[in-house]
Amino acid sequence: MTRNNPGDPLRRTVRTLLVLAVTAGVATAVPAAGSAATPEATTTAQATTTAPAAAPLAATPYMGWSSWSMQSSSYPGLNPDGNYSYLTEANVLKQTDALASKLKQYGYDYVNIDAGWWMDNTWKQGYDQYGRQTPDPTRFPHGMKSVADHIHSKGLKAGIYLPVGLEKGAYGDGKTPIWNAPGCTTADIVYPDLRTTNGWDSAYKLNFANPCAQKYIDSQARELADWGYDFLKLDGVGPGSFKSGDNYDNVPDVAAWHQAIAATGRPIHFELSWALDISHAADWKKYSNGWRIETDVECYCSTLVTWENSVNDRWNDAPAWSDKAGPGGWNDLDSVDVGNGAMDGLTNAERQSYMTLWAINKSPLFTGDDLTRLDSYGVSLLTNREVIGVDQNSSPVARPVTPVGDQQVWGTRNADGSYTVALFNLAAAPASVTANWASFGFTGNASVRDLWNKQNLGTYKNKITEALPAHGSRLFTIRPAGGTLKTTGYEAEAANNTLSGNASVAGCDACSGGKKVGNLYQGGTLRFNDVTVKKDGIYTVNVAYVSGDPRSVTVSSNSGNGTSLPFPSTGDWSTAHTVSVQLALKAGANTITFDSGSDGYAPDIDKIDVPQSL
Repeated sequence: MTRNNPGDPLRRTVRTLLVLAVTAGVATAVPAAGSAATPEATTTAQATTTAPAAAPLAATPYMGWSSWSMQSSSYPGLNPDGNYSYLTEANVLKQTDALASKLKQYGYDYVNIDAGWWMDNTWKQGYDQYGRQTPDPTRFPHGMKSVADHIHSKGLKAGIYLPVGLEKGAYGDGKTPIWNAPGCTTADIVYPDLRTTNGWDSAYKLNFANPCAQKYIDSQARELADWGYDFLKLDGVGPGSFKSGDNYDNVPDVAAWHQAIAATGRPIHFELSWALDISHAADWKKYSNGWRIETDVECYCSTLVTWENSVNDRWNDAPAWSDKAGPGGWNDLDSVDVGNGAMDGLTNAERQSYMTLWAINKSPLFTGDDLTRLDSYGVSLLTNREVIGVDQNSSPVARPVTPVGDQQVWGTRNADGSYTVALFNLAAAPASVTANWASFGFTGNASVRDLWNKQNLGTYKNKITEALPAHGSRLFTIRPAGGTLKTTGYEAEAANNTLSGNASVAGCDACSGGKKVGNLYQGGTLRFNDVTVKKDGIYTVNVAYVSGDPRSVTVSSNSGNGTSLPFPSTGDWSTAHTVSVQLALKAGANTITFDSGSDGYAPDIDKIDVPQSL
């Protein structure tokens, strides 16, 4: 699969058009209380609107609708008044009503307003006299509180968006006062050199060594709470957003927002964006309820998305994050735009695979489609309760159980002993994909239920094979009726194995024997000797490994030609996971070799488990 170039100007600058307009001198300050155009602009003590009762924040991945996919598309008719002009009060209310009537009963309950609500159609920005974003009176003539009130009246929750940092247009020559912070101005909350931050360098970095900076975040959070918002997306956050270095370390900002939101007393789901640095996963989980793992899924083209840009990238991106998600905070794969085939820019097979991957990864399920124009197939995808259940249940996030080539099998074990298993054909031509029960540690018969077609398929022995169309998928619940697979384990560090090149034994707390074989690069190899089976055949060999990034390794048995197999990331260099490979073994003793290749870097190997029988 071809990965998007992070340097693509569309990817790096699309929202810069929205958030950098102030640098051209087009920011405006909105008058204080009494302004007819924006009656809420400086009101911070009014009664908070009441949101519908809800479960604890992010107990499960959130579901809903977001405005950005349609804002960013050049699909005919979506943005008639210029780029990103779709975002208006009228359109948000229209989508709110459609969500309430069509999808609310299936769990979709957030209506999220994305970037641009404080800008007019020429991207002129508006701020109140305290440097806080205030709604554009043309886009939102009745203000943001009125919109939240309408959303709540439908039994839904209201979401809103802000970029991280102090936007340049809010600086006001450093003389802008901070609400409820006597003596504090915008000069106090940033660094004297006005260093910039966020994914677009559109804001000044906040200096939290000065308590005034926290007061500014407090004032923003208080305003959003008083307007009645239940969700905040903070965008351009680093490390991430294709930025690194001290100026782009926004962990203090995220912590400040966490504190400020708590101080409001209002439950507000706090989501971070985009392409967050996985090495800070503990920070994102500590301070927020969700984090975007990659760049925007939208294509910024004449549809909402395309398969190549960047839906199919998520099969590579997601595995590294599988251990990071859980109640309270979830891996955000971005919007799931599967509701209208023509607008989405996808085939039906691609739409199903898209929804399948999001569900098994327990990503938030929020669509960016026009909910007033869903086609029947899109409705069937978005409202399949069995598939939604996969996303919302308490099972762990699924992982690939095979190498991540064109044909992949993903799965996870459910609390009742069943398995959720997904088959994917990511190739551009039809292909068969097989899930072997041995990959999951059991053998014999198992019952199979097809979740998309809501059908029990009967009993399958040892495996299931499906012919899939290009970019196609299947999603099953597998219930074992046989026994546990008996295997023989072989440790990579065992004395009778053969290491060559740079390969060496290293300590590994996460590994089965406390050790692993690493440094498999530039010709380094690990050969397991005396791997014994009773009869000739093709065996499903489970390989435990450690790899902080996706890496390939050539695997072979005996004197056979090896196959280069891409192993997904385990998330870091201190976590082990398992994939299974198919190897031909002969009765008696065998060798199994892992070869980095002359110029490659392979994952570290912990152990292999070989079935004792076929």
